[in-house]
Amino acid sequence: MIKLWRHESNRTFVDKLTNETDKKIFNDLLNKCTKEKFREQCNMEDDELIDNDLLFADFQRDAEIDEYGSVLSEAPYVYEACPSTNSIKKRVNQRLEEYNEKYPAKKMELVLFDDALYHLLRTVRTINAPAGNALLVGVGGSGKQSLTKLSAFICQHRFFQIALTKSYTEKTLMEDIKSLFDDVAMQNKQVTFILTDQEIKNDGFLELINSLLATGEIPGMLNKDDREMFMLGVKPQVQKELGKGIDPTSSQLAAAFLNRVKDCLHMVLAFTPIGTKFRTRATMFPSLFSQCSIDWFLPWPKEALVDVSGRFIGEFDIECSSEEKAELIQHMGECHNMVRAVSLEYF
Repeated sequence: MIKLWRHESNRTFVDKLTNETDKKIFNDLLNKCTKEKFREQCNMEDDELIDNDLLFADFQRDAEIDEYGSVLSEAPYVYEACPSTNSIKKRVNQRLEEYNEKYPAKKMELVLFDDALYHLLRTVRTINAPAGNALLVGVGGSGKQSLTKLSAFICQHRFFQIALTKSYTEKTLMEDIKSLFDDVAMQNKQVTFILTDQEIKNDGFLELINSLLATGEIPGMLNKDDREMFMLGVKPQVQKELGKGIDPTSSQLAAAFLNRVKDCLHMVLAFTPIGTKFRTRATMFPSLFSQCSIDWFLPWPKEALVDVSGRFIGEFDIECSSEEKAELIQHMGECHNMVRAVSLEYF
């Protein structure tokens, strides 16, 4: 329970912090509080209390399959502690292989180093919860889109991203959102809708998303026929909840439809903090921030860059000793870090 409390404290506070210094300050306070409050109650040493914090995930169980390979029941989503980092990383890599087999044209060559794994677990945790929306903040190339795509696949959501063209307008965006309403209300699907900086042609797009996050609907988007159709889509579930022989009222159906949209349409906003737009949007469109769980993508650690280098040249045939090859991989990771630092400073 202490490990779970520490984990939830980190998700509530640390994910929103924008630099390693602030994260360290919070973790020092968390460690101090843990020792003071739980040392005597649990009769445990300090190291046992604060070391080896657990990871938690809800996709660790397997589906029930018969001897012929048919699925008898889908794997349940149970939020529980991971046995180890390696075990959950192995399961995530299995999901990545399944994704690449199912969508060969959209194959993703991801290196799931520890930092990427932690971001993935946070995104899965967010979008797999009712009314779960995420705001991923980080520079381009930090993996926000790829990890969201894999997270949606793990959660068995429909992944949606707009196909931006020169003729794409606010009206087109509303038509796309209306089609997602159809998936949610009529087909009872879970949908993950990602929107990136590059896809926001003007502030009108954000005004629509801000309204969607705040209320579950966009004023003027649905006509009377659309609304009645979606209300009919949620009617069987409402009747089931009310009991046999009781017909729901129009207001009950309308409320159920809005709740279905809020619970099943998951927004993931992938923004960059560089420049003034991010700060301006926080004041102009508050629901983009208040209705989303924030996860701040900091620069990759050196270990991550070394893992990436090792992935791409580890099996490459080079005429050198194993020691020299290991040194080359380490050197490439350091070079990646230097290039990334220079790019961030320049742009």
